[in-house]
Amino acid sequence: MSIGKSIQAFDHATLWVSNALQASAWFCLRFGFEPFAYRGLETGSRDVVSHVIKQNKIFFVFQSPLLPDNQEFGQHITRHGDGVKDIAFTVDNIEEVVEQARTKGGKIVKDVWTESDEHGSVKMACIQTYGDTTHTLVDRTAYSGLFLPGFQEHPMKNKDPLLEKLPDVKLDFIDHIVGNMPDNEMENTTKWYENTLHFHRFWSVDDSVMHTQYSSLRSIVVSNEQETIKMPINEPASGSRKSQIQEFVDYYGSAGVQHIALNTSDILTSVDILRDRGTQFLAVPKAYYADLNERLKHSKIKISEDLSVIEKLNILVDYDDNGYLLQIFTKPVEDRPTLFFEIIQRHNNNGFGIGNFKALFEAIERDQEARGNL
Repeated sequence: MSIGKSIQAFDHATLWVSNALQASAWFCLRFGFEPFAYRGLETGSRDVVSHVIKQNKIFFVFQSPLLPDNQEFGQHITRHGDGVKDIAFTVDNIEEVVEQARTKGGKIVKDVWTESDEHGSVKMACIQTYGDTTHTLVDRTAYSGLFLPGFQEHPMKNKDPLLEKLPDVKLDFIDHIVGNMPDNEMENTTKWYENTLHFHRFWSVDDSVMHTQYSSLRSIVVSNEQETIKMPINEPASGSRKSQIQEFVDYYGSAGVQHIALNTSDILTSVDILRDRGTQFLAVPKAYYADLNERLKHSKIKISEDLSVIEKLNILVDYDDNGYLLQIFTKPVEDRPTLFFEIIQRHNNNGFGIGNFKALFEAIERDQEARGNL
């Protein structure tokens, strides 16, 4: 098997936060996750606590330091705030993947190690990517346990009386994870994925298309061989005012994960329930939907969903000759204008909403202006 095929899928995302218990509970309440696995003092982990939450094939791990002198966590959270530290990939042939990364000059944060329990063994390794972000490679081929060795079932799994009363949000899997770079770093980051992990360029767009009156960006999407992992890489382009990409870099303190897109097969239901749970989304002006309805009159694409409900929920629509996608973006989930989430449904369309860029960017710019950052 080639190195490209050895990297199979998103495994999980790890967020470093100040209070993993509270942060994970907030995501369960707002986004419909459930407590799933736990590692902490009670399981023998003396330095770091981990709360794993799950929704269908989506796994998020929230980690916090347990001791006051943990400089690695302390410095990271002080600099970046709460955010995504690690994007883990499910792999096989882990030794070959790591050797490829090493040969191509990739920084190996931690070489291949093995963790075991009564359910088998997992091989892992960790490599550095953009900013302070890492990729943990996870080889589960010899493991049948809950999550990873050292984890036990979460003490609140199926025991939270509030979560049990709320309807399912129906988010299915991680669609893509977006990284924001400082200016002139996108191309080098793209080449890193091509050389180190044998990813390929899946899609790209430049600032001649991705711009508004005030700001613009460039983006390249890289993907593994099976195209089950997609990683858009953005950078700001020069404009008369600060772009959302530069705002992220300024407040995060470096390159980092800007947003995670979560795929659903029923976005109308998902977004309606998310709104009922208190999730906040970017507002879209009514003029967008008047223009959309006019454009669709001249298109062979027929939208199956009720357009009046799409407008009511502020969902964006993009389409080409083959199909369409529906997407919506949350407001930042931290006090810093950094990490946010996208909810996306695809109908024979593998794009990234290029037709929605102007409406999306203008919506973000309105929030930037309210923050005094435009």
